[in-house]
Amino acid sequence: MNENKKPNIVLILNDDMGFSDLGCYGGEVHTPNLDRLAAGGLRWTQFYNTARCCPSRASMLTGLHPHQTGVGHMTSDDGLEGYRGDLNNRCITIADAVRPEGYGTYMSGKWHISRHTGPEGPKHSWPCQRGFDRYYGIITGAANFWKPNTLTRDNTRIQHDELPEGYFLTDAISDEASAFIRNHTEKSAESPFFTYVAYTAPHWPLHAHEEDIARYNGRFAAGWDKLREERLSRMREMKILDEAWRLTARDPSQPPWSDAQYKEWNQRRMEVYAAQITRMDTGIGRIIDTLEETGQLDNTLILFLADNGGCAEELGRPPARREGGSLISTETTSDGRPVYRGNDPSIMPGPETTYQSYGVPWANLSNTPFREYKHWVHEGGIATPLIAHWPERIKAAGELRHQPGQLPDIMATCLDVSGATYPDEHNGNPILPLEGTSLTPIFDGKNNGKEVLYWEHEGNCAVRQGKWKLVCKFPGDWELYDVEAERTEMNNLADKHPQKLKELIGLYQNWADRCFIYPWDRLQAQRRQQRA
Repeated sequence: MNENKKPNIVLILNDDMGFSDLGCYGGEVHTPNLDRLAAGGLRWTQFYNTARCCPSRASMLTGLHPHQTGVGHMTSDDGLEGYRGDLNNRCITIADAVRPEGYGTYMSGKWHISRHTGPEGPKHSWPCQRGFDRYYGIITGAANFWKPNTLTRDNTRIQHDELPEGYFLTDAISDEASAFIRNHTEKSAESPFFTYVAYTAPHWPLHAHEEDIARYNGRFAAGWDKLREERLSRMREMKILDEAWRLTARDPSQPPWSDAQYKEWNQRRMEVYAAQITRMDTGIGRIIDTLEETGQLDNTLILFLADNGGCAEELGRPPARREGGSLISTETTSDGRPVYRGNDPSIMPGPETTYQSYGVPWANLSNTPFREYKHWVHEGGIATPLIAHWPERIKAAGELRHQPGQLPDIMATCLDVSGATYPDEHNGNPILPLEGTSLTPIFDGKNNGKEVLYWEHEGNCAVRQGKWKLVCKFPGDWELYDVEAERTEMNNLADKHPQKLKELIGLYQNWADRCFIYPWDRLQAQRRQQRA
């Protein structure tokens, strides 16, 4: 082994998971492998994503704010700069940046930052055209875990009839990542690698194996009210939360657990969600095993985080056709059975024949102790766990880091540890300046973290400077919070500090103007005009 070799980097992102679901963040979910990484590394308590899958992925991979990359919303072309639904040519990916330093670059999992998804269409914003040597995964977002759409190897679509018996997307993402690492080590042992592992779990649909679901039988029977209180207690004991921060109220749209209907079905929803995370964690264990078996673990920086907070979306009915007076699903499973979409309490989630989500009350639990969910930029929508593990460099095993940070810092950190230079131009195109700052000083407890952080998604806006956070839930008014005194955003200080409110609004507007952000109502009008 070359002791002077640059460190490997394994970046793991999962999909639609709340701040406190993992065992090492106070949750009930069995995550021994992530807990192991946390025990041997660091956990951030104030790291942030951008509240939604596509913008988060674009921001993390490029070191820019999402609108600067062209993915300010989702992967549709909304006709305005910043909202074209496609990585533009004014950004580079981490893979682009580390390649000149001799890194092999690999990706396994969900891409979801290109509006071009067809196998015969443009591929300029697909992984292998954005710096990755090899790719396996889905180009789009949510998918049937047994029969995923847009499954692709490099630039070639994989047909469903090519999938092996027992195929499951979470397992495939883990195993392909492990294979990339093993193959690289066998063929290029002296050179480092960057591997990006982007799980779709635990994003809906609620698909899991019965043996994984069985682990959680009865675990959530106490209901969302009691479980939120229990999480709060554990998080305080772990020092993830300040003792002074109060638990936010249960979502007002939901009844207390004692009055909830369909308790068996509701428990099952959370059981399947937890099983999805455990299946992912098991796969992460296999990646760790591969690193150990190939002698790479000590010299590998592993980063794990989530793309947004828990998802409160309640799924509706699917497209269907009528036959003989009956409603028949137009979707089928991998073995030809009908798929029944929608959160129907008469159908238990988990099997491939179902397509459900865990909904508002359990997302409220996932985001304990915070307000709101995916889409919104109150803390419940943007707070993510961040675990960093690197035995040769991080010596403060098991410690917490409370410095604030944001997704562009992931790119900056990868540049720092790899020795890569962020370019002024790429392939003849000028590149926007890097927005991130490296987290490596924080590994040693130095540095106070990001001075100012910004967010915008669907008109939901926020800026945090020091202890102050300005936030708006569209189309509501600005709110102001002291997040040192109470990060759970319950005491709006906007009326008491008008000068600070004005100052932060000015900071936000300057950032929005610089980063191609348009008012959400204008963007909606633009969309209506395009459809007309």
